[in-house]
Amino acid sequence: MSAPEPKLRAVPRSRPSDLEERIEALGPWFHNLNLNGVWTAPDHFLGDYPGAKFRRFAPHLPKDLSGKTVLDIGCNAGFYSIEMKRRGADRVLGIDSDPRYLDQARLATEVLGFGDGVEFAQLDVYDVGAIGEKFDLVIFMGVLYHLRHPLLALDLIREHVARDMLLFQSMQRGSKHVLELDDDYEFAEESIFFESSFPKLHFIEKQYSHDWTNWWVPNRGCTEAMLRSAGFRIDKRIEEEVYLCRVAERPYGKFGPAVVYPAREAAR
Repeated sequence: MSAPEPKLRAVPRSRPSDLEERIEALGPWFHNLNLNGVWTAPDHFLGDYPGAKFRRFAPHLPKDLSGKTVLDIGCNAGFYSIEMKRRGADRVLGIDSDPRYLDQARLATEVLGFGDGVEFAQLDVYDVGAIGEKFDLVIFMGVLYHLRHPLLALDLIREHVARDMLLFQSMQRGSKHVLELDDDYEFAEESIFFESSFPKLHFIEKQYSHDWTNWWVPNRGCTEAMLRSAGFRIDKRIEEEVYLCRVAERPYGKFGPAVVYPAREAAR
C-alpha cells in the first residue's frame, strides 16, 4: 500500500449544512469523496483516498467507455462506479454486501449528478451469478483480502460476470519479487516452499490493522498466480497493487469447471 496522502481538514462552520448532516448520518465513510466541497472523511488515515490512488493509474484505463457496461464489486461509497460513469459507460452497476455503503453511494451519486446513471444493489461477491449478465469491465478493488474464500470469488467472477477486462487490487504483504517457477516439482522437493517469493497467501486468524475482516493477504507472486489460475491474463500492473487484466483460458480448464457452485437465484 502506498504512503498516506496528507489529511484533508474540513473547514469549520458555525452550523452544519444539510449536506454535511446527511454525510455525518451515514458515517463513518471509507471513501473520502469531495461532494460539492464537503469531504466525506476529512480525517482519513490515507488522506485523499481513493482519489489520489486512482489518479496514479487512471491514465492506463480506457478514456472512453461509451457502449460499455461496468460492474463494481464491493463498490463501497461508489467512487469507482462514479469515475466509470464519468468516462461514458452505458451501464454501471455497483454491488456491496453492506447497506450503509450503498446508502453512501446513492447519496454521492445524487449530489454529483449521477443519480440516474449508476445502479446499486445489495449483493455478495459469492452471488454474482445471480446477476445473470456479463460486463465489459469488472472492478474488483480492495475486496479479496476481506474474503474467507478469495479464490472462489475470482472463479465466480470469471465464470459469471467477466466478459473482457478486470481491474483488480489487493493489499499485498511479503516479498514483491515474482519467482520463476517450474511447471511441476517432485514430491520430495521441499526447499522451494521456504523461498520468501514463492506464491504465499498469509492467513490472519485474529486482526490486522484493527480489522477482523482482513483474512488473507497475498504476496505479489501469489496475487498474480491467483489471477492466472482463475482465468485472467495480466495485461499490466498499473500501480503498486493494481492490475489490468483480460479474460483468458483457465489453466487445466479441459479437466472441468473450477467454480464450486453456479448461479443460484435471480438478483432482485
